[in-house]
Amino acid sequence: MKGLLKFITCGSVDDGKSTLIGHILYDSKLLYTDQEKALELDSKVGSRNGKIDYSLLLDGLMAEREQGITIDVAYRYFTTDNRSFIVADTPGHEEYTRNMAVGASFADLAVILVDASQGVLVQTRRHARICRLMGIRYFVFAVNKMDLVSYSEERFNEIAKQISELTQELSLENVQIIPLSATEGDNVTVKSDNIKWYEGVPLLEYLETVDISSDDSEKGFYMPVQRVCRPDHTFRGFQGQIEVGSISVGDEIVTLPSNEKASVKGILMTDKSVQTAHKGQPVTISLDREVDVSRGCVLIKEADIAVYKRIKASLLWMDDEQLTVGKDYLVKLGTKTISGILTGIDHAIDVNTGEHIKTDTLGKNGIAVCDILLTEAIAVDVFSSHKTLGELILIDRVSNMTSACGVVEKVSEKGGSSAEKASFKYGELSARGDIFEEFYYDTSSLNVLKYQPVKSTYTVGDEIPISGDSYKYPDSFDIIVLRDGVSVKVRDRRIVEILPTAEYTYGGMPVINGRGFEVRVTSDWEVKRFLNEYSETSEGDQSEFFEKWVRFDTYRKVVVKSDKK
Repeated sequence: MKGLLKFITCGSVDDGKSTLIGHILYDSKLLYTDQEKALELDSKVGSRNGKIDYSLLLDGLMAEREQGITIDVAYRYFTTDNRSFIVADTPGHEEYTRNMAVGASFADLAVILVDASQGVLVQTRRHARICRLMGIRYFVFAVNKMDLVSYSEERFNEIAKQISELTQELSLENVQIIPLSATEGDNVTVKSDNIKWYEGVPLLEYLETVDISSDDSEKGFYMPVQRVCRPDHTFRGFQGQIEVGSISVGDEIVTLPSNEKASVKGILMTDKSVQTAHKGQPVTISLDREVDVSRGCVLIKEADIAVYKRIKASLLWMDDEQLTVGKDYLVKLGTKTISGILTGIDHAIDVNTGEHIKTDTLGKNGIAVCDILLTEAIAVDVFSSHKTLGELILIDRVSNMTSACGVVEKVSEKGGSSAEKASFKYGELSARGDIFEEFYYDTSSLNVLKYQPVKSTYTVGDEIPISGDSYKYPDSFDIIVLRDGVSVKVRDRRIVEILPTAEYTYGGMPVINGRGFEVRVTSDWEVKRFLNEYSETSEGDQSEFFEKWVRFDTYRKVVVKSDKK
């Protein structure tokens, strides 16, 4: 028996998508007796003069039945003797394109219906393009309503030529074209005597046998962290689903974006310890040392993944309000949600011709390639290389509505490891040098952005820069980098000591944290309280802690820049 096949049906309004799936369920005896009787009764008052209306099996909303169109995405789960299926029946109307895109995001294969009497329409092209955008690699073009064109082979060949041109234009892979009639059942589940000139297999047989080969292009291991599990001070585990590869106890992993190395100490699946876990499994991974990892970070092993700040993405615009260049959105990518600014539109795409159009704005259901600047470097990659790290949605910060979905086409402005960033290092001790980050207010986007022009690594004896565009520190002070557990003592602008924070003793000097903010302590007792409260604060809820203990504007300010790149 073949593995699970997840597929979507899409196409223009009234192309027969719901009818097609309903006919498969009915012919394959996949209905309960009461469902079958209800269908027959409902059909008697329908639009088919008493004949069975198979679309009623999928169109569950009263509004759908009244209008005779699909509005919501209807998911159906069914199993034949040869395969298990999940199908998403999606709306054809342009108004519900976002619903269709949601269905496409989960599918391995797309069944795109084409009305034999109308041929390839604009909406057919839009849906094929969106399916391609969402990473679908297998396509069936079902030329439906062949009964309305007298099962004409000549008409089928005309439409097949149109589909072939669309296939070339969009570089579609694994394309199958099948003539059928969803209402009459021709070539749906069995070969049709009315279409004897067609030598291929009926639709259901093709779906049962098509080989959705595994994508082996993603190498190594990676797991986006969904949650940090910290039940008490003795355990810290990183939870998520393994997207690619496998991981075993003892393996060395790298954390992104902090770029730290650690060995896997233990792996939990539910409440059971295991030695190895594989792709698709949800796990909790504990490490042999403390690392800077929170929700949205990524654990990798032998995977070609890095961190970047700038991305170029193909977007399907879903918002009623037009896309606005310079506006900031929440960018959700993998398990990471981060602020990002839409800095420009490279080009829009004409869904009918594929032409690239220069524009400064984009309306609902439009498709465009856009540039996005993230507020900090995160683990991200092009969709064709690492799917989970290349899918994204944009969320409006005010309405909290999804404004766009899309995929990453290009990455740039690579972020560095802790060795590339301004940092402190002494022996085995290493700490981020975020005190050298610059804070700029960008007038075009109305956002505070962080930049880090310093690329040096400092150690004991080195002189450090105590002033920049947005910071000025005293000549002598102490730094406590909480997330790395490292303290740095600076005297007369030079580093005199780098030590574990557990060994740090307050000496009367001003204390700042790793971001360059003043820590409100004046005694060793207060330092110990500060560190103890930090250890007891969960990573997702630190706002109250920082409001109590740190102050931003003692040594820092935000500098207005209109053209900072």
